[in-house]
Amino acid sequence: MGGEAVRRRLRVVIVPIAAIAFVLSWSSGFIVGKIGVAEEPMLTVLIWRFIPLATGLVLVLVLSGRWRGITRAQLRSQLVIGLFGQFGYVVFVYASVASGVSTGTTALIDAVQPLVIAALAGPLLHVRVPGAQWLGLGVGSVGVFLVVQSQFGSSGASPVSYLFPLLAMLSLITATILERRTPHPSSVLVTLTIHAVATTVLLAVLALLTGAIVPPGDPAFWWTSLFLALVPTLAAYGLYWWLLRRVGVTVVNALLFLVAPTTALAGALLFGEPFTWLTTAGFALSAAGVAAVLLSDARGR
Repeated sequence: MGGEAVRRRLRVVIVPIAAIAFVLSWSSGFIVGKIGVAEEPMLTVLIWRFIPLATGLVLVLVLSGRWRGITRAQLRSQLVIGLFGQFGYVVFVYASVASGVSTGTTALIDAVQPLVIAALAGPLLHVRVPGAQWLGLGVGSVGVFLVVQSQFGSSGASPVSYLFPLLAMLSLITATILERRTPHPSSVLVTLTIHAVATTVLLAVLALLTGAIVPPGDPAFWWTSLFLALVPTLAAYGLYWWLLRRVGVTVVNALLFLVAPTTALAGALLFGEPFTWLTTAGFALSAAGVAAVLLSDARGR
């Protein structure tokens, strides 16, 4: 009983810290990604973001001996999940930023996925979403809409470019639902390794076909690549899957509401993207929506 009490206390502390780290690390991918694609082709930035990550994860997997427990069913399942959750997501996010859509708007369009997840959780995942969580998700969505309104039209991006963050959102939703439904779950290390290796192979093919495989010699590029590999990829994705298995799909996706205002605030400070009273009101509603979802989940637990 004493050990169980300690574990519960640790959970109360560790889960909120992990949630904060997830929001900050996921947000950093939009900001640093924009800095990277401003100087180099999108595929060059992406391929050299994933090569060191995939190499490091494979080494850890081999040295730890965890690779021996991987089944063919797990490999097939995680390859499909990684196709959507990592390859599809990052390619469309970077395409959005590279085409001129502001980082805040990209993150905000991406952030509407909690409502879609909540709507699909019942029929696809057999999860009951309480009315209080629906209310929180609805309030949060209004907040996201207000922030999008405050930033829409502030860039020179074509209307078609706004399809990229939508496709990124749909890719991550697909991966999340597939992960929750898979009968062959794997550890976070195995999941990240398979996703990173598969994404690296696909990006390498695209980079070779487009002549974007050769990296520049600028040291700043390598520092950017290292940061992108460690923080918005390794840390953010690791925390995403870790939290997903501990607090549930609705709560994790509700946290993405906070990624949107965090990214918009950083975009305003670093890139001069719009930050008005409407943006602030949207932030407040998004935070209120997340709070409602988390409180509802805590009561249910």
